[in-house]
Amino acid sequence: MKFAAVILAAGYSSRIGGFKPLMELGGQSLIGRCAGLFRRADIDDIVLITGYRHKEVEAEAARLDLPCIYNPDYDRGMYSSVCAAAAHLQCTKVDGFFMLPVDIPLIRPATIAALSAAFAGRAVVYPSYEGLRGHPPLIPAHLIPAILAHDGRGGLKSLLETQEHLDVAVWDKGILMDADTPEDFAVLTRRVERLTIGEPAEALALAKLAMPEKGVAHGLAVARIAATLGRELNRHGARLDIDLLRNGALLHDVAKGKPQHEAGGAELLKGLGLEKLAAIVAAHRDLPPPATGVLTEKEVVCLADKLVRGTTCLSVRRRFAEKLDLYAQDEAACLAIRGRLADALALQALVEKTVGRSIEEILAAAPDP
Repeated sequence: MKFAAVILAAGYSSRIGGFKPLMELGGQSLIGRCAGLFRRADIDDIVLITGYRHKEVEAEAARLDLPCIYNPDYDRGMYSSVCAAAAHLQCTKVDGFFMLPVDIPLIRPATIAALSAAFAGRAVVYPSYEGLRGHPPLIPAHLIPAILAHDGRGGLKSLLETQEHLDVAVWDKGILMDADTPEDFAVLTRRVERLTIGEPAEALALAKLAMPEKGVAHGLAVARIAATLGRELNRHGARLDIDLLRNGALLHDVAKGKPQHEAGGAELLKGLGLEKLAAIVAAHRDLPPPATGVLTEKEVVCLADKLVRGTTCLSVRRRFAEKLDLYAQDEAACLAIRGRLADALALQALVEKTVGRSIEEILAAAPDP
């Protein structure tokens, strides 16, 4: 299948107090953010629809090597830009096209990949986060004549609602987040700095999509302990990122059941743009105490995992005693288990030394989840 992408950037930006296409977010213009999204998802046929202040927009597009189409009727509303795009696309050979307003700039490439994979040629494909549809729709090319014939009442949404459609569940909250007001833009500014970690709600949505129910329950139990340890360590001078701890712990077994599931899980998360979580998942099975004596999120998640069987909290020694009983007839396995036990006990000792309390005391004092 061949796909194109349309970025709509012709409007006035009347509510935000700036000119959205050229506003910078994390060091890139919103135009650059949107174009980069599609390019990272291997969509190379991208066109930018311009209108208001089109000379400035076209200059930025030229810098980004991004083709433009000027819509002289931009003051008639967004649907005029949709039609300008459709008129261009009817002369190309594409099976479908994404339609994205420039003020929705922090969608993840993994979402575009999921929509592309679900596209079968007839239905409009929408991303859906927690049951809510978002942007961008992937529109079949056979609807181009209907778009051009539509009178524009109700916009593109009203036309597409009459068509066959498919909703694809995604974990990407960015599909719902636009830059319509200064407050919206402030939220996006905070989000862009955390994309490689994700929001806690996104991590939970991903876990539910990628893991069995038992795996999610185990991940949540480990995440609660990791966050508890992290908060206590932070009270004693550590500088641990609690969301990084929680999300890494929740997803540590995202590839459980596959060979070398730590490495497999890390590769999966890297592919989703969650690089900081990937580093934790890759190391969660076994870590010696850091030579510096300073605990990082990796060590805390590794230890938290050793304090949970299923959803039950138990001591490190008991957890490993069960493993040793299970593999009692396999001397090589027992040797490896004893090595991991020694590392886990060393991590526990470092936590207890830093905090001045035992693990049991720390966890007993934690508030109920």
